[in-house]
Amino acid sequence: MNDALLALLRCPETGLPLRMSDDGTSLICDGGATTYPIINGIPRFTQSQHLASFGRQWTRYEVAHDDEDRATFQAKTGLSLDELKGLRVLDAGCGGGRYSKVAGEAGATVIGVDHTEAVEKAASLCDHLPNVSFAQADLKKLPLEPASFDVVFSIGVMHHDANTREVFDAVAKMVKPGGRMAVWLYRRNQWWQERLNDWLRRRTTAMQPDRLEGFCVWGARLGGIPLLNSTLNKVISFSNHPNYENRVCDTFDWYAPEFQHHHTVRELTEWFEEAGFTNLRVLPPEKTGTFYRWTYDQNLLVGSGVNVLGQRKNP
Repeated sequence: MNDALLALLRCPETGLPLRMSDDGTSLICDGGATTYPIINGIPRFTQSQHLASFGRQWTRYEVAHDDEDRATFQAKTGLSLDELKGLRVLDAGCGGGRYSKVAGEAGATVIGVDHTEAVEKAASLCDHLPNVSFAQADLKKLPLEPASFDVVFSIGVMHHDANTREVFDAVAKMVKPGGRMAVWLYRRNQWWQERLNDWLRRRTTAMQPDRLEGFCVWGARLGGIPLLNSTLNKVISFSNHPNYENRVCDTFDWYAPEFQHHHTVRELTEWFEEAGFTNLRVLPPEKTGTFYRWTYDQNLLVGSGVNVLGQRKNP
C-alpha cells in the first residue's frame, strides 16, 4: 500500500484519518478504536457479500485487451488519455482493474475500489504501476476523503447494488469542485425485453456458479455464430465479443449478480443535476453504424448503457 492511498484513507464509520499499525498488518481508527486488515498489501473494509459473483468473474477470466480497453475507457468516460496526467482519479468499482490500468498508464494517480476480492486481480494487473493502488470497500461507504478527486468514473457497477441512486450519491461526493465524473449504467429496454430478462434472471441467480457457468458457455457459443450474435441477443442477452473468454465472462456478468437495475438517460442526468453537477454530456455508444444506432435509440439493445459525464460546480 503506497503513501498516496494512506493519505486519503478515512474510517468509513467515523470519517477520521487512519494510521497503520506498528506491524503493518492493519489500519487503525483512533476515534472509533476500529481496525481494518491489510491483506496482500490491500486494505479491506468489506467482504464480497451479494457481489461475490464478481470476485469469481474477475479473478477467473482473462479479459484485458490493451487497445480495446483504452478505446472503451475514452468512450465511456468522455475523457482523452492525454488529459489525465497528474490528476487524481477514482475508479469506483474497478473489478479486475482494466480501466485503472488505462488511467495509470496515462499518468494519473489512481485509486481503484471494489466490493470484492477482484481487487487482488486488479493489483496484479497493475503491479508495474506505482501510481495505482486499490482498496476493497463498499462504494456506499467509501473509506476516502470526500471532494478529493479530479476525476471519478464508474463503468457498469452502480446498478448492481440494491439501490443505484444511493451508490451514485456516495460516489459523487468524492469529486472535488471543478472535477468531473462519468457514470455508465445499464439502459432500460422495451417492456417485453425487461420482462423476459427478469424471468431468466430469476432462474440464473438461483443457480450454483458452476452450473451457471455452463449456461454461459452456451451463450458464448451462440455469440460466435454470425447472424445469431446480432439478432437473437436482442431478445436473450449473451455476449458477441470477438474473444471467446470475454463472451463467457460478459454473459456470466449479466446473469450472475443478485441485483441488476436498468435506467434511463433522463433519470441519470437528473441525478447529476441534483448532486450539484453541470456541463452535462450524454455520451454516445462506442459502436457505430446506422442499424446499431437505430436499435440503440429505440432502447432495443439488451446490455447497452446510459452514459453521462458531468462537472461538479464550484462553490
